[in-house]
Amino acid sequence: MVDMGIGSRKRRSYVITLAAALLALVVVLASCMLNRPEPTARAVVDEFVSALNDGDVAAAGERTSYPNAAEETLQQVFDGLDPKQATFELTQFMDLGPSSSFFTMTASWNFGEGKDWSYQVQAGVRNLSVGWRISWDPTVVAPMLGNGRLVRYDRTDAAPPLVFDNTGALLMNEQTINSIVLDPATMPDPIDTTHRLAAAIAPVAPLITAESMLTDLRENPGEQVTAVRLRDADFTYLENRFDIPGVVVVKEPTLITADRRISTPLLDPLRRVWQANRDESAGWAVHVVEPDGTLLPQAGFQGPPGPDIAATLDSRIQIAAIEAVVSAGTPAAVVAIQPSTGAVLAAAQNNQAFEQGSIAFEGLNPAGNALDLVRQAAALDRGVDEKDLSIEDVEETARRLGLGLDYRIPGLDQQTAVFTSARDGMDQAMATRDDDLPAVTPFGMAMLAASIARGSAPTPMIVHGQPAETDQRAEPLPAHVLDHLRGAMRDNVTHGPGALLRGVPDLLGMTARSDDDRWFFGSQGDLAFAVYVADADGGDRAVQMTDRFFRELAKPPAG
Repeated sequence: MVDMGIGSRKRRSYVITLAAALLALVVVLASCMLNRPEPTARAVVDEFVSALNDGDVAAAGERTSYPNAAEETLQQVFDGLDPKQATFELTQFMDLGPSSSFFTMTASWNFGEGKDWSYQVQAGVRNLSVGWRISWDPTVVAPMLGNGRLVRYDRTDAAPPLVFDNTGALLMNEQTINSIVLDPATMPDPIDTTHRLAAAIAPVAPLITAESMLTDLRENPGEQVTAVRLRDADFTYLENRFDIPGVVVVKEPTLITADRRISTPLLDPLRRVWQANRDESAGWAVHVVEPDGTLLPQAGFQGPPGPDIAATLDSRIQIAAIEAVVSAGTPAAVVAIQPSTGAVLAAAQNNQAFEQGSIAFEGLNPAGNALDLVRQAAALDRGVDEKDLSIEDVEETARRLGLGLDYRIPGLDQQTAVFTSARDGMDQAMATRDDDLPAVTPFGMAMLAASIARGSAPTPMIVHGQPAETDQRAEPLPAHVLDHLRGAMRDNVTHGPGALLRGVPDLLGMTARSDDDRWFFGSQGDLAFAVYVADADGGDRAVQMTDRFFRELAKPPAG
């Protein structure tokens, strides 16, 4: 029989020895912790300042006598000011004995170039049962805080600038827009709400139906949906009709046209120019905000008014262009340019075109025979037959006629043409297959017409005083080449495919096509233009639209 007692005793002895060692380690660690010196008042203040510089509001709050309240206030201060940089510096520390101390801290906030706010704060430090802590008061971080006050950074603007058209008439100004919003969270019966709202807005927005609103709600489950946006005059007329469950009115200042008849893809570019104008002249302020909303200024200055904006758009020409494009049932656009200055006088699209975006300026479409004049110019300039030209020859001549240059127009995203698939980036945004190239935009064809009329490529612009920039040079074509192009355009109108327009005085123009798309581009005096009709289903739709455009231009001004 085997005696197991010796092994058991050895194991028990090992366990006892291990337990004793662990107990000794715990005693040593506890002794070390008990003997570790408490952080001094100065150390706590240094840690507080360091945490503020790191933006660590939780760590800073822990060094105070009221961590939760401190963290909440500190977070609001950082969120409300949202600085580019914040710097905190301990400028004075006074040891007042074993139970209290005192310090002064400088805070410096930077909100951008020339936008700085600095101040000093002071606070006490007390030795509490948990150790040294900064006596919490909201003024520890910024002056005048406490009693429900908040602090925030605000932009300050003077009166908004106006936008005038090419004739000096008011084109756009900032007005209050009233967004009528459907809020599913407060809408017990969507069917009842949408039917009541459709009836309420019918006098000014008859196309907004209960069915269309219900569709929007289904496509955006749980989200607020804007049913319609109303100008102040329309809203005032309907104001008492919106007490409907689930309907919210949101008022927002917006830059809109003074004449509601004017719609154009140039509106958003002009808004960008207007906003850049405001940004450049904007002031700034730091406000302490009372619970009732009263603002107590702490720093900053009022922004001066920015200059009004002189847009190149001509309202009379724009309205004529709009009347022309709405005559088409497929996507259509008209762009008009002043050859002598490069001013974009009009840009119109119908609703079908707007559904596809800004096709007047960015809609690259296969050129078809729209570049025949460019090919003729290239052959005449080089003294060769057209069949001997390369695409590079055509592209080089096109640049001399305003097509394919990389223009940078303030506020406006645009293209004129793309010739080869070797081009990349934005040039390829809407034309990626080789069999789609060359591709042109209505703006590009208007530039071509303006260049032929002028004799050289004009520098385009949508705001006077802010012309386009380009890194490419475009030398004018020889006079005999330009004369040939003008002669071909004159012949096209007098006894060619554009003969419908022979009654328009001094008109030069050229018809073109690419599959079912139709073009007409040309000039009359100091007005150059391009007309584009997509999916025209044969015929001379672009010529007919040009005829409508000039008939509208010939009408006497309203009023």
